[in-house]
Amino acid sequence: MFEPVIAPSGTLLGLLQRGRGDGTLHALTAPRPEALAALNHCVLRDPRHDWQVENRSLYYARLYLDLNGELDAVEAHLFDAEDVLDTDESRTGLALAVLGHLASYGRRDALELLRRYAAHGSNWAWALDELALRDDDAGLRALAAPVLARFPADPEGDAELAATVRDAFEPRPWRLWAEDPRESIATRVRAAHETGCFDRWQRQMRPTGPRPGWSVQAVFEWAQQGLDRGAALHVPAARCLTAVAGPEDRAEIIQAAKDGSDGARCTALRYLADGNDPDALGLIEGAVATGSTVVVDAAVAAFERMRSLAAVDQARGWARRPDALGAAAGRVLACRGGVQDRDLVLAALREAVRGEGPDAPTLWTLVDGTGRLGIACAAPVLRHIYRETASSHLRGRAARALAATDPSFATGFAVECLWDCEETTREIAARHAETGDTRVVERLRRLAADPAEEAEVQTAVRSRIGPEETAV
Repeated sequence: MFEPVIAPSGTLLGLLQRGRGDGTLHALTAPRPEALAALNHCVLRDPRHDWQVENRSLYYARLYLDLNGELDAVEAHLFDAEDVLDTDESRTGLALAVLGHLASYGRRDALELLRRYAAHGSNWAWALDELALRDDDAGLRALAAPVLARFPADPEGDAELAATVRDAFEPRPWRLWAEDPRESIATRVRAAHETGCFDRWQRQMRPTGPRPGWSVQAVFEWAQQGLDRGAALHVPAARCLTAVAGPEDRAEIIQAAKDGSDGARCTALRYLADGNDPDALGLIEGAVATGSTVVVDAAVAAFERMRSLAAVDQARGWARRPDALGAAAGRVLACRGGVQDRDLVLAALREAVRGEGPDAPTLWTLVDGTGRLGIACAAPVLRHIYRETASSHLRGRAARALAATDPSFATGFAVECLWDCEETTREIAARHAETGDTRVVERLRRLAADPAEEAEVQTAVRSRIGPEETAV
C-alpha cells in the first residue's frame, strides 16, 4: 500500500482525511456535492498511515448518514476490475467497514452491497466478517454456496478452506454453515473445522525456538539466526536468558553486549537493562556509539524500558545529546521524570516538531509526558500538533494533553472533538466540552442515544447529562 497523500489541514478534504471533528462540521455546511466528493475520496483512498489501529469507518458512516449520501461511488470501487488485480485488503477494507456501520444504522443498500461483495469480491472474508455481526441467519446461509465455491473440491482446496475456517475472525457464518440442511455444505464445513483444529494441535506439538537446557551461547545463536532471516528475536531471546542464565554467566553476557554479533548484542543489552544491571547504562551508551543501526535501535529501546532512579538520573544527563540516545532520554523523562524535568521535556517536544514534523513517532510519548507534567507553556506546540498531525491517535493524545495544560480547551478544541473519529478523543471531549455551547448539548444527547457509540464515551456523556437529558 502506498503512503497516503494528505491534503492541507485547512481544507475540507484534509480535515476529513485526518478524521477531525471539524471535518464533519465543515462538511455539513459545505455544498453537498463538494462534501460527498471529499467523503468518497477518503473512503475509497484510505488516508490512514496505520489502517490497522486508526479509526475512520464509524466517522465516515455517520457523515454518509448526515449527508444522506449515495453509495454509487463505493459500489463502483468495490466491483472495479482492479479488485481482481489488487487483492490487498487495505484497498477495500475501509469501504467495507463503512458499509458495515451503515448496515447497522439500517441502510439496506449497504447491507445488499456487502452481501454482493462477499459473494463475488476479492476481499470477501472482510465483507463476511461485517455481515457476521449484522446480517440475519437467512442472509448468511444464502452466502454459503458462493463462498464454498471459492475453494476447489480437491486436496489443495480443502486445505485452504480448513485454514480459512481455522483463522476466521468471526466464526458465526461457519457455525451456521456447519449446521446447514444442505448436506454437501454442512459436511464440507464440518470437515474443514476438524482439519483446522487438528492443524492447530500439530503446531502446538511442534514448537520452534529455545528448549529447556539451552546454554547462553545457544540463545545468542538463535537470536542471530533470526536476524539473518529478517526476524528480530532479541526480545524473546532476552526472556530466554532470564530462564537459562545464572550469576556465573554474567561475564559472558557483558562481553556479548560489548562486541558480540548483532543478535547477541541486542539480546544481551535487553537482558541487562531489564535486570537493571549496574553496567547496563554504560553498555547502552557504548552500543549507541559503535553499534549497527539494529544494535542502536535495540539499545535505545532497552534504555527506555529501564525504571530505575539511576536510569532517570542518567536521562537528565543525556537529554541534550543530538542523537537517538538524547531523543530517548527525553522520552524517559516524559514518562518518569518529575516537575524539575519540565524544561527538558518541553525542549525535546519542540525539537521533535521542528526536526521531524507533527507526525514524528517520538511525539506520542513526549505529548503524553507534557500533559502528565502539566507543562502549560507547551500549549501552542500541542495545538500545532493537534491541527497538523495525520495520526488520529496522536491528535487524541494531544487533546488529552491540552485538557491538562490549556484553559481554553473546553471552549475550543474540546467542542470539535465530540465529532472526532477516535472514541478515546470523543470521551475526552465529553468530559471537558463547555456545555454553554448549544452544539455541545445537542451532540452529547445524540451520542448518548447512538447504539453504535462506544460504552466509555456514553459513560462520559452520561456524567454530563441529567436524568431528563439536560446538560448540567
